[in-house]
Amino acid sequence: MISGSVLLSLFVWIIVVGLIFWLLWWFLGYLALPQPFDKVIRVIVVLAAVVFLINALLSIAGHPLVR
Repeated sequence: MISGSVLLSLFVWIIVVGLIFWLLWWFLGYLALPQPFDKVIRVIVVLAAVVFLINALLSIAGHPLVR
């Protein structure tokens, strides 16, 4: 059984980290880096966001990727 407080704290973490990733995405667009560097950095940011989201969802089930 999943506790409501655990879901609420996880939801807050996802919102905060999502806001951080969104600000980072916006800042990368604001910097206007040259094309190959911009794409590489954006892919790294997306991969980090996806790994965090997968880890957060797996932690609900009790099997996080990173402990």
